Amino acid sequence: MAEYRAMRSQYTLLDICRQPELAAQVTLQPVDRIDVDAAILFSDLLLPLEPLGIPFDFVKGEGPAIDKPIRTAADVAHLRRFEPREALSYVLSTIRLVRRDLENRVPLIGFAGAPFTLASYAIEGGPSSNYTKTKALMYGEPKVWHTLCDTFASVVAEYLRAQVEAGVQALQVFDSWVGALNPDDYREFAMPHTKHVLDAASSTGVPVIHFGTSTSTLLEIMAEAGGDVIGADWRIPLDEAWDKIGHDRAIQGNLDPTLLLGPIDRMLEGAADVLRRAAGRPGHIFNLGHGILPETPVENVQALARFVHG
Repeated sequence: MAEYRAMRSQYTLLDICRQPELAAQVTLQPVDRIDVDAAILFSDLLLPLEPLGIPFDFVKGEGPAIDKPIRTAADVAHLRRFEPREALSYVLSTIRLVRRDLENRVPLIGFAGAPFTLASYAIEGGPSSNYTKTKALMYGEPKVWHTLCDTFASVVAEYLRAQVEAGVQALQVFDSWVGALNPDDYREFAMPHTKHVLDAASSTGVPVIHFGTSTSTLLEIMAEAGGDVIGADWRIPLDEAWDKIGHDRAIQGNLDPTLLLGPIDRMLEGAADVLRRAAGRPGHIFNLGHGILPETPVENVQALARFVHG
């Protein structure tokens, strides 16, 4: 969005996250321009890393970069657990500002990263295509791996509780990278820690969305791990995904984000197919299978929202 790009010309992403007035403005920008049914907090899932003792920054064109990646048992032992209500108080201040400014227009969704995804960032040092360092630690030193993920799970669980206390009305747990695992590895190395987070989130009394990508082979186990809503990406038809998840759960998804870059009629055909597969059953949150790509025309997003509501 032009409004966001204008702000980013003056501030870094972390500057915006750390200044509640700015983060609140960015949170509200899509609500003001697009006919969305909820606002999602403008923040970043890596924010808990720094108070843990894992400093990072964003490198232009490359994404997040961890200063000193976690590679050994000693690195894990040096991590310090923290109280999110203090160390991440600026996020909670943003939530309170947004709730005031929304004036009951739409609900506000808060979020955090799942332990596997946070651990992968911390170990790899940034984005990865094959997660070799993550899996080497996971397979080679499982005890160290579980200690690391338990640390993340405990911190994230308390962070999500704090977000609900501050006023968010739903929570989303992002396991963006968990599709790198096969079902057996998910059950052994990720699920116990994800379940810890999702159980804590569910105990707050707000709806909980469990999100991942490239998870077609994991959907049944993800539903077992927890969440009122399970996200499905575009790599599996929505009706097949829902059969795997179970119709006792809601589903979020699952239009391919790249369709928003093409002709509007092709995009709307894709949206209509998703809706046909949902078949009017209650519990479908229409959404993309992953985030909106930066080069997407805002007009296409507006047209998509109008079409779905129509």
